[in-house]
Amino acid sequence: MMTIGVLVLPSFNAKFSIIDISPCIHENLAVWPGDTAFKRKRNLQLRAGDNIDLSEITTTLHIGAHADAPSHYALEQDNMDQIDLTPYIGPCQVIEIDIARGRRIQPEDIQVEITAPRVLFKTSSYPNPNHFNTDFNSFSKELVDYMATKECILMGIDTPSVDLFDDKILESHKQFLEYQIRNIEGIILEHVAAGEYFLSAAPLHIEGADAAPMRAVLLDFYTQQE
Repeated sequence: MMTIGVLVLPSFNAKFSIIDISPCIHENLAVWPGDTAFKRKRNLQLRAGDNIDLSEITTTLHIGAHADAPSHYALEQDNMDQIDLTPYIGPCQVIEIDIARGRRIQPEDIQVEITAPRVLFKTSSYPNPNHFNTDFNSFSKELVDYMATKECILMGIDTPSVDLFDDKILESHKQFLEYQIRNIEGIILEHVAAGEYFLSAAPLHIEGADAAPMRAVLLDFYTQQE
């Protein structure tokens, strides 16, 4: 093993598999009702006789797998270009939660020991990223408090939000500020088994942004070495 800063990385000759946990971004990908859907305009096309393919996009920043900046839900807080990348890269744990749709996850819903500072919650309550359903699961204020006691620095979830669809107060979002915990939303975990991984999920470096998309992947060193 080799240490770089605060991270302990497997040696460079370690075998691992890459698990993509980001939905493909396209024009049918569902966004929050009322938000700006993804659209790509083709400005130049090889098939039309141009010398290159060239396109532009219009989209909400809260598209697919993405990170929220604290400025998304509170005044005078950091934007995406001001936050540290450390929470988004490093040892991670995927936890499977089995509760009814539309419920907030409570500490007692966790049936395993927390073993990593980054935890992704697999709820299976938002099964189709191309169809927006409003009865997805979310975090609770109590869960954020509990995860803080476990020295968690990032919490991710396989739903469009860490709060319930009709929550205008955003209790979980705002509780993150108490502990400076970062969050990831919109990941896909249906094909991921519960367990330990290495997370690479750096959000795009967009000046002044309230959120940023990411290409989130899990590196599976652990089962490869067994």
